[in-house]
Amino acid sequence: MSAVDQSTEAVPTGNTYDKYASKNPVERRLMDGFFGALDAALPAIVPSRILEVGVGEGEVTERVAARWPDATIVGLDLPDPELAAHWSGRGFSPLFGDIGRLPFRDDEFDLVLAIEVLEHVPFPELALAEIARVARRHIVVSVPREPIWRAANLARGKYARDLGNTPGHINHWGKRSFTELISRRFDVRSVHAPFPWTMVAAEVR
Repeated sequence: MSAVDQSTEAVPTGNTYDKYASKNPVERRLMDGFFGALDAALPAIVPSRILEVGVGEGEVTERVAARWPDATIVGLDLPDPELAAHWSGRGFSPLFGDIGRLPFRDDEFDLVLAIEVLEHVPFPELALAEIARVARRHIVVSVPREPIWRAANLARGKYARDLGNTPGHINHWGKRSFTELISRRFDVRSVHAPFPWTMVAAEVR
C-alpha cells in the first residue's frame, strides 16, 4: 500500500471502537455479513490503483489488498492518535487529507472506497463530488442504516443519552435515502443491506 505519514496534528474523528476485531459472537456474525456484502459489492475488475478514503482501523484495506495483491492501494484519513497504533501495527500509515478536497488528480483511481465514512462528513455531497472526480469508474460506499443503527445501540445499552447515536455520526440515512443520495451523481449498480448497514456499488457517469 502506498501511504506517507504527513502530519502529527490530532483531529477528533468520533468513535474509534474496533468492531472489526471484536470477539463478541454476535458482533462477529454481523461483521461476517458486512464483509460478505463488501465482497459482493466489489467490481469484477483487476484495478491497478485503488483509493480508500477513511482507512479507519485498516481492516478493509487489508482485505482489498489480499484480493488484488498487485494493485497500488492508497489510503487517506484524518490524523488520529487512537488509530495510530492500528496503522503502525499493520505496517502502513495513510496519507492525511480532507475528503472534501482530495489531493489527487482527476480519474486517478480505478476504484474508490468510502466505507463507514460519509456519516462523519459535514458536507457529504461535496465529498461525493470529490470521489466522483478522482474515480475513473467504480466506487463502493457504505454507511450505518438508520434508524436501525441507533435502535441496535439502544438495545445493547449504548449511547442512551444521545438516543443511540454513535459519537461522530452527524448524518443519518435509511437504505432508500442513501441510495437516492448516491444516484444523484452515480449510476447505482447494486445495493446491499447487511444488518445494520447500507452498502452501494456504483459507477461514475
